[in-house]
Amino acid sequence: MIVQAIAFYLFAAITIAAGFMVIAARNPVHSVLFLILAFFNAAGLFVLLGAEFLAMVLVIVYVGAVAVLFLFVVMMLDINFTELRQGFLNYLPIGGLVGMILLMELLLVIGSWVISPAAAHFAMAPTPGGLSNTAALGRILYTQYAYLFQAAGLILLVAMIGAIVLTLRTRPEVRRQKIGQQIGRRPVNSVALEKVKPGQGV
Repeated sequence: MIVQAIAFYLFAAITIAAGFMVIAARNPVHSVLFLILAFFNAAGLFVLLGAEFLAMVLVIVYVGAVAVLFLFVVMMLDINFTELRQGFLNYLPIGGLVGMILLMELLLVIGSWVISPAAAHFAMAPTPGGLSNTAALGRILYTQYAYLFQAAGLILLVAMIGAIVLTLRTRPEVRRQKIGQQIGRRPVNSVALEKVKPGQGV
């Protein structure tokens, strides 16, 4: 129990610190790296809770795909974040309002969970039917939450397509390979025969 408590406080402290550095770091690349660190420590917390499958999904999907996608977009777009921060104060009231709404929603969810008389029973409920963690999670996802699961997949697909479209924008100073033109070339268009007289150059 002492080792588990130490591991919990260590993972939780690093997760909170990394989450704070995600929004406090000036360099966006550093923010993405801190986000990856937060994901890894959250995966450690899932392992302590006995949810090994969720921990692996968090590492493989979020660290291996989403966070790398963020890093790819930030580094490829070459966005001038100094200009973006100049209008920060103009959007501060709207951002504060949205933040307060989200905070109230979180407090309502947490409050209803704590006040509920069946909260302790749900927290200590064993895996149904003696199934493993992966099997129980798959049964819930593909029965009760199948449509929401597919909707989440579509959202990630749209995000991936959007990142690809943003990086493939046309730049006049960059020369791109045109494979169709290369394959369609004929010897008449690429080879010129010159009749050189003796003693003269081309």
